Amino acid sequence: MNNFYSAGSCRSSCFKFEIDGVQVGWIPSHVASLITRHTDVFLPPQEGVVSLCPRLDCYERRSEAVNEVLQTLRQESSLTCLKGWRDERYSVKPRFSDLPLMWMERAATSLFGVKRYGVHVNGYTVSDSRKVSMWLARRSITKQTYPGLLDNMVAGGLAAGVGIKHTLIKECEEEACIPADIAVKAHPVSTVSYTYEDEEGVFAESQFVFDLELPLDFKPCIGDGEVENFYLLPIEKVKELLATDDFKPNSAMVILDFLIRHSFIEPDTEPYYQELVTGLHQTL
Repeated sequence: MNNFYSAGSCRSSCFKFEIDGVQVGWIPSHVASLITRHTDVFLPPQEGVVSLCPRLDCYERRSEAVNEVLQTLRQESSLTCLKGWRDERYSVKPRFSDLPLMWMERAATSLFGVKRYGVHVNGYTVSDSRKVSMWLARRSITKQTYPGLLDNMVAGGLAAGVGIKHTLIKECEEEACIPADIAVKAHPVSTVSYTYEDEEGVFAESQFVFDLELPLDFKPCIGDGEVENFYLLPIEKVKELLATDDFKPNSAMVILDFLIRHSFIEPDTEPYYQELVTGLHQTL
């Protein structure tokens, strides 16, 4: 999940994507050659940097101009990620705490390597004998990404202008039919950050992680059809599954973070403990 930092990655050939002189992403070279043909929106690459034309000097102008280019590429190019167009707007900004400089269609963010944020919820139970079990979801086979794989109980992307807790409560209700009076008890506990590349581009992502202890008599139910099934599994079984290819990779990282924080993985018995902790918290 951090292969963008590995030797032989596309990083050395990527262009920095800058807005107002501040880097907000990484553009693979084949993408740069496509977008810079649109000279009314993008300046020609200079010193390894692709930036927007000076006339695009505000949030709306930048967003609309880039979106027009993306709509054109969606119709005429072979960029596979644009076939999964979602009509979801993601904020583009240097850091999460900064004001957004523009918005961008979610499906296109990997073309520019802009930072994406999401919310993941670890749903778990604690029995009377203090045994911990975790709720896992099986993604629907019709999902655009990672169909049929195991996932966190609840997870969702953070759309432009939408709050973190609001997203959590909405996703809990939509995906797992968890009522707001239960979802609101979820505690923010961590972030998990990583950057990877694949054939669709560069993914710089950070997940806001919440832990939610659920009542023993509560069972999440299939809501919006994004989940095929829910399973309540003992922690030892979760650890076994985590080492297989049956997990959505970033969700496996979030659950690994849970296991470390709750001391189900310890440095005396896990020789790669430090490497695991470091890998979960990469600078985007």
